[in-house]
Amino acid sequence: MFNDRLIKRASSIKLMVTDIDGVMTDTSIYYSSDGEELKRFSVRDGMGVERLRKFANIETVIMTGENSDIVLRRAEKLKIRDVYMGVKNKADLFPEVAEIFGVSFEEIAYIGDDTNDIEVMRLAGLSACPADATSFAKAVADIVVESKGGSGAFRDFAEFIISAKTLVNKSDEKELVHRGIL
Repeated sequence: MFNDRLIKRASSIKLMVTDIDGVMTDTSIYYSSDGEELKRFSVRDGMGVERLRKFANIETVIMTGENSDIVLRRAEKLKIRDVYMGVKNKADLFPEVAEIFGVSFEEIAYIGDDTNDIEVMRLAGLSACPADATSFAKAVADIVVESKGGSGAFRDFAEFIISAKTLVNKSDEKELVHRGIL
């Protein structure tokens, strides 16, 4: 399903950066009669954050244009320390995030779903979007995952990265060089 070039790029990822609305949520915002805002998150995506940390030693960073206490609560539950909210130009913040974590752009994976994600998707070493992302995001993404936003899209991308790292770590280096992956 994935070519050797994408496997190689995924195997070098050291940091995951994610949008929230449309990736970790289904793009819906619910308001109660009291004006309370609600968002729906998938526990599978949360498990993707945990599995990235446990099996690939990759931390997740949230970068979103929204300002929402709900996002902070979800990040706290998932033990995501670095949350950037109210970011109107994500590409401008990207170099700072790379510097904070001591990684190159090529070592960062990014998943987003809309026009405000496109420039940062172009900067990242590996980018993805959910199956129901905008056509603009799909045109730029390295990978369009099978799941929709809020329904496992983040998890799909996380599992691909974990699998790529596992393949490269377990495979004989000579075989990977022969296949042109390394």
